[in-house]
Amino acid sequence: MSGPQAGSTLAALCGAVPPPRVARHVRLRDPATGEAIDDGLAMWFPGPRSVTGEDVAELHVHGSRAVIAAVIAVLRSQGLRLAEPGEFTRRAFHNGKLDLTQAEAIADLTAAETEAQRRQALRQLDGRLGALYGGWSERLLRLLAHLEAAIDFPDEDLPPDIDARVAAETAALAGEIAAHLADGHRGERLRDGIAVAILGPPNAGKSSLLNQLARREAAITSPVAGTTRDVIEVAVDLAGYPVVLADTAGLRDSADLIEREGLRRALARAAAADLRLFVFDARCAEDAAGAAQWPGADTLLVANKIDLLSPPSSAGLTRGSRSDAEMAGSSPAMTSMGFAAETFAVSALTGAGLPELIAALAARIAGRYDDAAPLLTRARHREALEVAGDALRRARAAPLPELRAEDLRLAWRSLGHITGHVDVEDLLDVIFADFCLGK
Repeated sequence: MSGPQAGSTLAALCGAVPPPRVARHVRLRDPATGEAIDDGLAMWFPGPRSVTGEDVAELHVHGSRAVIAAVIAVLRSQGLRLAEPGEFTRRAFHNGKLDLTQAEAIADLTAAETEAQRRQALRQLDGRLGALYGGWSERLLRLLAHLEAAIDFPDEDLPPDIDARVAAETAALAGEIAAHLADGHRGERLRDGIAVAILGPPNAGKSSLLNQLARREAAITSPVAGTTRDVIEVAVDLAGYPVVLADTAGLRDSADLIEREGLRRALARAAAADLRLFVFDARCAEDAAGAAQWPGADTLLVANKIDLLSPPSSAGLTRGSRSDAEMAGSSPAMTSMGFAAETFAVSALTGAGLPELIAALAARIAGRYDDAAPLLTRARHREALEVAGDALRRARAAPLPELRAEDLRLAWRSLGHITGHVDVEDLLDVIFADFCLGK
């Protein structure tokens, strides 16, 4: 319960309001009839030292339907209503307990499905992201105040180097915001899922590998080449990281219009993916040459079907080996592309080698996305920062101080839109506090 009626309602149910922030064992009763409803705990948090900044009461009761229904009925009879979705968080924001980035972090925390998402949401809830943007806003506010003072009060005894200091700090801020934006969308990827495309020639076992990684029959498998013709997506928790696996059509030329469309979609998904698993039949090592169009550390080679190799008892392969010599029929193409050190020998049928592949994929993801620094997590943050960065760049090139001031004001407001804090009175406070004008 939150609001001005919380205290009186708590007293009506429990007989008295417990001391602040102390859990008290109480017998809840219907104020109208005196009938006992439940045995539980009551806590009292008078505002403003509460989660919403208002008076807040908590009741800890047994969770049966009958008890919950009876408690809610009594609360309604006292003039209370059920909170709207997100209403407690909204009240906390309006009362200055949270900024918008922290409010969004609460939503992300309740929706988190993996450890990485939970850690990122907690970092944002701690206020690190809001503090970063708030620090930039304060610096911009001071720059704007100094520039406005120079424009509006030219006869006052102001420092002579205001323009130079404003220009230098504007350039520094623009650089910091640009560096923050150039993050490879890591925060958004952790929030929405890291895209991993599974590619390779037809009948290499891509769908079987997807099913193994997803731990369920997500894709139809068949010995017939070309079974998969569209992109099949599966969201998985891979070692604590949110990953969206995409099984794609086999990479081969075809006269079939549907298969050609599947190829186009596969190539598009490969280009957009954060990481790629290029799967080929371990008995046809020359097929690994198809991965040449996606070179670099973002592509891992997966030699599948090692259970069909002759002799099948090659111990090195069943442990997810990455060695050229252990790849039966290893072709010069693999070595010349420099992929040998990133080749994982697996069997999507038996599961051999999959733990090593998963560990390597998780390590690659952790190296890129596990960052203690506050990261951008939403498109609206990125859009506001891009507007602020553009305004700062214009301010540096503006020929008149009035134009520079307007661009600085736009940048300041854009940053304020992220945290929800924009107040023109703040600007006046800085002007008169810094320069003691109008004495």
